Amino acid sequence: MDPEDRLPHYDHVEPSVPAPEGTYHRGPVMMRGRMIPADTTYGNLLAPEKSTDWLHMDPWRVLRIQAEFVDGFGALAELGPAVVVFGSARARPTDSSYAQARRAGELIARRGIATITGGGPGIMEAANRGAAEAGGVSVGLGIELPFEDRLNDWVNLGMSFRYFFVRKTMFVKYSSGAIVFPGGFGTLDELFELLTLVQTHKVKRTPVALVGKAYWGGLFDWIEGAVKRAGMISPLDPELVQLTDDVEEAVEIAAGGIGRERPEA
Repeated sequence: MDPEDRLPHYDHVEPSVPAPEGTYHRGPVMMRGRMIPADTTYGNLLAPEKSTDWLHMDPWRVLRIQAEFVDGFGALAELGPAVVVFGSARARPTDSSYAQARRAGELIARRGIATITGGGPGIMEAANRGAAEAGGVSVGLGIELPFEDRLNDWVNLGMSFRYFFVRKTMFVKYSSGAIVFPGGFGTLDELFELLTLVQTHKVKRTPVALVGKAYWGGLFDWIEGAVKRAGMISPLDPELVQLTDDVEEAVEIAAGGIGRERPEA
């Protein structure tokens, strides 16, 4: 017998269920007939790009946003207890608020707590400086802005973000209290973002200390007066938002429940 006669002749066997003609799979999607595309996924991957418009489209932005969240979570996941310090980038080293913020960073560090700021100049630099000089963890979460080209020199753990909302997520997620010094629209945005999240129970209880009664008093008189009288807000918990002129008190408000003083060297 010819050895080849021992092999089954599959060319004469009809399939029990004929495969549909013109079936194409692209990942989990099945297409037939007129729905079959002329291109292929792998072919599109290897095809040369004639335009770079895709770099500026929303699907690509989503990947950038995702990457910022992943990098931020990875950088800060093991940070431990922290207090965030907000305030103006325009404060000068000769300003009293700069000296106060520097002192706040020092006091926070002496409790063994990390100090988080936006990483820029002014109040942010002062708080980072105080924390770093006291041997603490000095975190700077920067943002791409035309007038802030780098993190200040006192940051010892830093990251820069493209998107404000990703950066603000990191502020809220990794801090257990906040100290807010005088500032402009950016500082107000950060303050009201935090208060909104607390009032709507989206985040845990987060005490906020506002340094500078003369600066903040008018704003909160309006909030507690006109805004509350009109029924636009619920009463603010006085234990969550406190105005003070004393830096030590501000640190105690923001960090009192999350750390103890480190012993002096």
